[in-house]
Amino acid sequence: MFRTKTCGELRLADVNTTVTLSGWVQRARKMGGMTFVDLRDRYGVTQLVFSEDVNAELCEKASHLGREYVIQATGMVSERQSKNANIPTGDIEIIVSELNVLNEAATPPFTIENNTDGGDDIRMKYRYLDLRREAVRKNLELRHQMTMEVRRYLDSMNFIEVETPMLIASTPEGARDFVVPSRMNPGQFYALPQSPQLFKQLLMVSGFDRYFQIVKCFRDEDLRADRQPEFTQIDCEMSFVEQEDVISLFEGMAKHLFKTIRGVELTEQFPRMTWHDAMKYYGSDKPDTRFGMEFVELMDIMKGHGFGVFDSAEYIGGICAKGAATYTRKQLDALTDFVRRPQIGAKGMVYARVEADGTVKSSVDKFYTQEVLQAMKAAFNAEPGDLILILSGDDTMKTRKQLCELRLEVGSQLGLRDKNKFSCLWVVDFPLFEYSEEEGRYMAMHHPFTSPKPEDIPLLDTDMGAVRANAYDMVINGVEVGGGSIRIYDSELQNKMFELLGFTPERAQQQFGWLLDAFKYGAPPHGGLAYGLDRWVSLFAGLDSIRDCIAFPKNNSGRDTMIDAPSVLEPAQLDELNIVVDLKDGK
Repeated sequence: MFRTKTCGELRLADVNTTVTLSGWVQRARKMGGMTFVDLRDRYGVTQLVFSEDVNAELCEKASHLGREYVIQATGMVSERQSKNANIPTGDIEIIVSELNVLNEAATPPFTIENNTDGGDDIRMKYRYLDLRREAVRKNLELRHQMTMEVRRYLDSMNFIEVETPMLIASTPEGARDFVVPSRMNPGQFYALPQSPQLFKQLLMVSGFDRYFQIVKCFRDEDLRADRQPEFTQIDCEMSFVEQEDVISLFEGMAKHLFKTIRGVELTEQFPRMTWHDAMKYYGSDKPDTRFGMEFVELMDIMKGHGFGVFDSAEYIGGICAKGAATYTRKQLDALTDFVRRPQIGAKGMVYARVEADGTVKSSVDKFYTQEVLQAMKAAFNAEPGDLILILSGDDTMKTRKQLCELRLEVGSQLGLRDKNKFSCLWVVDFPLFEYSEEEGRYMAMHHPFTSPKPEDIPLLDTDMGAVRANAYDMVINGVEVGGGSIRIYDSELQNKMFELLGFTPERAQQQFGWLLDAFKYGAPPHGGLAYGLDRWVSLFAGLDSIRDCIAFPKNNSGRDTMIDAPSVLEPAQLDELNIVVDLKDGK
């Protein structure tokens, strides 16, 4: 054994015992005739002491230890004279009698500290070093704890874990697939699964009435803070259930995770919000409900008074920031610049302050009487000291999304988005279809296997846009942490869905014939949900991105800079796969 104890477990009770520790040199300090070395492993840090008076040769050897050297040290546990209350082992130190350098180390490109001097790029290139930092390691330990609790909870609910294939057929109706060429089948390709959706439905047909899997999924889509090209789902499916059954069970799982992992006991039922209300009052299907500041529509009040921007608008809406009338002109100009950014796309912003005497002072005073401004104030239930911010536009949904970004930014500035406060809700009654201007047709908002609300099925032939889905998303603090639906289990209705989505009978049979065939052999009513494990962990860890709770993530361009992937294949490999690479536009 290279160690008898870890660097995180020794306490005062261990004084006068001889131990052997192994780990990495965090730092070394020479002070007079003494050398102090902080030794680190996964479990913590322990101080090693070398004294010239005790063993000059050993002390000299210790003085040459560099950062991140891997060493083994044997010695006596002693009570520290100068204790360190910041670490669990701060009451003791090791008086070293034997030192063995197991491996020397080059000077790392950044400090292996919680407050490191390494930027994102360099840390991702040397991710194996970044993972030595306590802050990053704790994220992965949290991830481990959560997966264990997920398995415990689902096992207690009679779920069975079943693995589904990684090499499947392409399903281009969703996000873009990652494709894998087949050498044994020239010119043909597998796809990596965007989710195990169809296989878990087949498992329901097979009689496995409660399935789960903690599974890798792959989507070749543009990245952002809560997206990676490969991510992990807690994927679940149940038979003989309705929407309420699924919501109840997985709300229970969420409460279990909050209690066991974060020590937060949630006793109240999570609120429900329709998709329509989420868009109307928050401009998002994943609203952050930690704070109010709901949208107020102002078309009836602000139109028709000579202000051309509002008079020509299809939508006028605003938010009321409580107590924010103290915002300076500089701060308001910065908010205007914020909403004008290309990523948001608003043309401008109107603001109004409610003065101490109750009067309203706005940036468009010359177009509006105080009477009209008072009516606007009343619409917001605004009080003296409040700040009203208004956006308008010729596209209602687009303007609501812009107002959503403004709301979140102001909420952040006012300190209303506390990472230790959790606001959970279910968003329900999604539209079944959404119209794609790019494609010029209706697309499935979730996927083609989501069931419409039974009462809305007649609308499939008359008003596709009005059909609601039997779908539900769990949202926490403005993050969609999971979602699912009741599935179609009738082959006739499934064929109808394919027809409405523009599939020819031949194409539907070619791509999904095996699923339709399976439905003919007695498919039970079923539905499910998939939680995003990465998002759950980042939420509990208080992270702004999911990258730091993934051991080896990709950057914003989808690249692994550590191993330099994706990379170009050798010509011989391409020949073997019968692939010719013909890059367009000089790429």
